[in-house]
Amino acid sequence: MAQVLSSKGGGLDLARGCCFLFLGPELGEKGDAVEGIRQSLKQGGAVPEETSFYATETAVTDMAAALRNGSLFTDTRLFFIKNAEVIKKKDEIELLASYMKSPQSGTVLILISEETKLPKGLEDAVPAANKRIFWELFEDRKTEWVRAFFRREGCRIDEDGIGAILELVENNTEALRRECGRLVLFMGKDKPIGAADVDEWLSHTREESAFTLFSRIAAGDLSRSVESLHTLLGAKEAPPAILAGLAWCFRKLRDYQYLVETGSPNDFEFKKIGLGNPKARRDYTEAYRRYGSGSGDRLLALTAEYDIRLRSGGTALEEVLMEVFLYKAVSVK
Repeated sequence: MAQVLSSKGGGLDLARGCCFLFLGPELGEKGDAVEGIRQSLKQGGAVPEETSFYATETAVTDMAAALRNGSLFTDTRLFFIKNAEVIKKKDEIELLASYMKSPQSGTVLILISEETKLPKGLEDAVPAANKRIFWELFEDRKTEWVRAFFRREGCRIDEDGIGAILELVENNTEALRRECGRLVLFMGKDKPIGAADVDEWLSHTREESAFTLFSRIAAGDLSRSVESLHTLLGAKEAPPAILAGLAWCFRKLRDYQYLVETGSPNDFEFKKIGLGNPKARRDYTEAYRRYGSGSGDRLLALTAEYDIRLRSGGTALEEVLMEVFLYKAVSVK
């Protein structure tokens, strides 16, 4: 059976290799956990050889062969299998699970997915201590995370500024760290940061993202939606990651629709769903006016459909599938 984290010195016991499952949507904490393993491997003075596989692109037979083969250059190797949730065929699960139950000496394998479950055969092949689900942060944890970030940087930010950041930035600490870091660079440490500063610097200077793409979709602008998509793909943004960001926006659109249709669309209620800032609310107001009742659920269903198509279709058709998705999303009635 794959080894768990050693209790001696907090390092890794590589006598028989290790396997881990890192699941869930919280990308920042997941990345921190990966970096912790990377640093543990470096404690002995050797830099591990790293290899990343994407389950949407590489056959499991090729992964298993690479895992079983030794390296000519190092005794320590770190492997990643990303988008691991797409491994569903029985023979592929059995082949990979067979390796995971008896991994190569000096090798660490980490299966990564934004889903919270993998096929049972893969989960059973890993010790419970080596399985972690990284959930999205609750509202109070996000607030404290942002406050602590600026405190460490020696900057001051008021509560309205924190609220504005949480309304404009995707719900994971990787995105929060990136955008808060940009804000520190823009604003410096001379004065407290407020909501107006966040609006000015993050809304007006942000690069293309799933949020800007959502704005184009909300406006029904297919041409600019496709333009945003190509910019994201040109920046090597993975299509499943783009869809994940859009799904986050569509869930918020569903919350917005519920408030409007239940007759309680006041500022306090909007703030509870992360839309207290009028500028952040604008896209959702426009989307609701354009698409009408129930569109949040329809857009989420469409996103889930194309996520499955992308993960099962390989990379050759990704751009075409994403363009068809945008056409259907803009055309949702």
